[in-house]
Amino acid sequence: MEELYKENAALVYHFLLSKCGDLSVAEELTQETFLQAIRSADNYDGSCKMSVWLCQIAKHLLYQYWRKQKKSVLLEEDEWILSEESEVERQVLAREELLEVLGRLHRLPVNMREVVYLRITGDLSFREIGRIMGKSENWARVNFFRAKELLKSGGD
Repeated sequence: MEELYKENAALVYHFLLSKCGDLSVAEELTQETFLQAIRSADNYDGSCKMSVWLCQIAKHLLYQYWRKQKKSVLLEEDEWILSEESEVERQVLAREELLEVLGRLHRLPVNMREVVYLRITGDLSFREIGRIMGKSENWARVNFFRAKELLKSGGD
């Protein structure tokens, strides 16, 4: 659980801070999120990333906090808040996923990593990649495919 906290505490904290704008509330609810996660660990079914699950818990705890503080909002404002929250949540999670993919990409063998970079950032064909690397077009295809499979599986 300590490792889970180290990996996700900053993400949950920033997620809550972006929603409520209060440092102490964000800090308190971050702690409460991990306490709640321990209590409901059996409910985690693995259908989403752990960080997504934790942010969902944090969001619900924030809503409970607001209800307790009797922060009532008109329906129109509530809809606006929900749409804003969804966008912030998507941005935070997209950034987290990008960092994870880049980390995996960095751990690929050098040849595979170069093929992926050339294919994606350089928008080069496999023939061009093979020529640049002094290999065949088929070699470039195979390395790109293997790299994709490693990235999907999360393996190194």
